[in-house]
Formats: sequence, structure tokens, C-alpha cells
Amino acid sequence: MKLKLFYVALFLSMVTEGYPQFSLTGELRPRTEYRHGFRTLIDSAQYAGIFTSQRTRLNFGYSHEKFKSAITLQDVRTWGNQSQLNLYDANTSSLHEAWGEYSFMNKLSLKAGRQELNYDDERLLGGVGWLQQGRSHDAMLLKFSDDSMQLKIHIGGAYNQTAENNIATSYTGINNYKEMYFLWLNKKINDISISILEINNGIQSPVSVTSTRFSYTAGTHVEYRKDAIFINPRYYFQGGVDANKKDIRAYMSGLDLQYTVKKKIMIGLGAEISSGQNQTDTTKAYKDVTRNFNPLYGTGHKFNGYMDYFFAGSAHGNIGLNNFYLKTRYKAEKWWVALDVHQFMANADVLDKKELASTGNYKTMNSNLGTEIDLTFAYNLNGNFTLQAGYSHLLATETMESLKGGRYDEMQNWAYLMLIFKPVFLK
Repeated sequence: MKLKLFYVALFLSMVTEGYPQFSLTGELRPRTEYRHGFRTLIDSAQYAGIFTSQRTRLNFGYSHEKFKSAITLQDVRTWGNQSQLNLYDANTSSLHEAWGEYSFMNKLSLKAGRQELNYDDERLLGGVGWLQQGRSHDAMLLKFSDDSMQLKIHIGGAYNQTAENNIATSYTGINNYKEMYFLWLNKKINDISISILEINNGIQSPVSVTSTRFSYTAGTHVEYRKDAIFINPRYYFQGGVDANKKDIRAYMSGLDLQYTVKKKIMIGLGAEISSGQNQTDTTKAYKDVTRNFNPLYGTGHKFNGYMDYFFAGSAHGNIGLNNFYLKTRYKAEKWWVALDVHQFMANADVLDKKELASTGNYKTMNSNLGTEIDLTFAYNLNGNFTLQAGYSHLLATETMESLKGGRYDEMQNWAYLMLIFKPVFLK
């Protein structure tokens, strides 16, 4: 018995004192959704969609001295989309992450492989955790960090192709950039965190296999936290050219103000302005410039309402968005509840298509797109299991109908129930 205890103690000392550290964790996340006006307005002749999707992940982690690595296997499916006797379906299984990172010194490291890119509030670069599939990049990342200076610098890059090629070919058929390079700097000064982000986004030219058309996005994200107060101003500008070689002049600005009462009740006010394209200005000088802001590869679900009407796989005429919101949250020991209210306005003029068809006149519609109310509840039963549910309701307008189709006077709502299991197999 003493010999067994000795071997156990020896093994524990090996895995905690300079020897490789292994981890094996998982995630199983089934989510049932009721969609009656999700992303686009439903019509009176349509019925609600009901389904259950599930994300399953297996996360392998390894760390030893100057090296660490992670591999995440992922399976995303809708319940019932396969036969019970299905042998294999490559369309549901994928490799979400597979990267290695080596530290040349305490302050400098290199990370390469398939990886999530998450920066600041994930507005422009984020893992899109709400979507079952998430987002990851095939990229290389050079990281510098100096704790004494409270300074971090990341330089990243990616160059994509569809296959191994002996000659130059066009990168087409995949909704992705051909090249992407970015620089992120973060400096902390007492209670203030200042980030600067610059992204060069390259899209394959449609006329030359060797040409890439670049746009750039540059701006700053500032956070001030002290006691119960949180202030977050941000601003980004876009330039360069789009895939059609049109000049880009777009911007996004935002401000969040939050106050927390007794560490339990959060009350926040905020606004975010994203520039858009005027639909009533038909002059060539105006139309030859792209003015709608593109949030690129960010996590959009948590910013513009949970019904994903804007910047989340659902076009709305490139008219931009003015989003004014009130956010509240109560957090207890094991559960929390949140209520958000968004007022959506068009940033640029929306063309009245009915007026144009009947009279030939270019008339502007009311800029009010609608009001969305989001209610969310979560209960953490233990460290491995969380239950989350939500209900959202949209009070749409005729202008929204003009942009999205459907019927604005129909009830537009969405609800979900999600179970989150996070087993720890080895750590």
C-alpha cells in the first residue's frame, strides 16, 4: 500500500513540477430554437421554424516549458439531419482549432495553425461563440507581452488557397479573405485600457489570379473601469477598395456607459453608429464610393440584438445602422437575468420603392426600423452544467419590411433553450 502511495505521489509531482501538462475537456451544447421572424420578417403565409442544433467539442491541451498546443475537434449538426444508421458525414465534423505556440523568451512567442482570433470586445475579430460552428482562422501570430510595461503587441497574418497548386489560381468558392494581416496594440494605464487595431483585408481580384484587392480598417477601443463604473468609447475607419474596386469611406463609432449597484445590478446605456449607403442619391460620384461599414470577422450576435437582423448573415440594403440601447442585468450567485432594449434606425436614406414604382419619384422612408426587446436567463447548476433560455420580440416598421421583406405588422419573435455541458476528462 505504501508503495502504491509512493507511485501516486511521484506521478503528481511529475505533472505539476516541470513535466508536460495535459488537459482533455469537452463541450456538448444542444439548443432548441423557435423562429418566427428571426433575421428577417416572417410573412402571414409562413409558419414558425422549430429545430434543435448541437455543438460537440473535444479539446486537447498540452503545455511544457516554452511550448503549448491545443486541438479542438468539433461536430455541428441539427437533430434529425441524418439517418439513425448513418455511417459517416464529413459535413458535420471539422477541426475548429489546431495550433502550436513556442515562447522564444518570456516576452515573445510565435503561434501558428488554425485558431480563434479574439480581440477586445470581439467587434471586428472574434470567435462568434453563439454560432454553433464558431469562427477560426488559419493564421500565424507573433505575440509580445511585457507585464512591467502593461503592454501587448500582436502581429498576425494569413494567406489562403483552396488546394495545393503548381501555378497561380483564383481563390474563389469560399466565403473568406485571400489575405489578411493585422496589428493589435494594448496598453494599460491605471484604470484605463487602450487598444489600437489595424486590419488589412485582401479579397481575390475577379480579373487577375495574381491580384488581391485590399481594404483597411483602423481604430481604437478604450475601456475605463473603476469601482462600479465602466466607460467604453470606440471608433474605426475603413478605406481602401472593395472587391469591385470601388473606394471605401466608412466608419463605426460607439459609446457604452455602465454602472453596477452592489455588484449585482448592472444598468447600461449605449449607442453605436455604423455608416451606410444612401439609397436615394443616384449621382455617379456618390455611387462610386462604398460607404457602408463592414464589421469583418467580429462577433455580431451580442451587439445588434439577439434576433440577428443586422450584420449577422442577413443583409439590410447596406444602409448602415444607428443602434441605441438600454441594457440591464441582475446577477445572483448561481443565476443571472438580463433585459436589453434596442432602438434601430437607418443611418442612410432608405428608398421608398412603392413611391418610385408608382410616381417615379425618389422619396425617403422613415428612418425608424423597429424596437427589439431581448430577455435572457441562465442558471449554473454546477461547474459542468448550465441552462440558458431567452425570448426576443421585434416591433418592426414599414421601413424594415421594405429592406427585409415579409410583413412588418405580423408578430416577430424568437425563443431558445440551450443546455451547456462542459465535462473535464483530464486536467
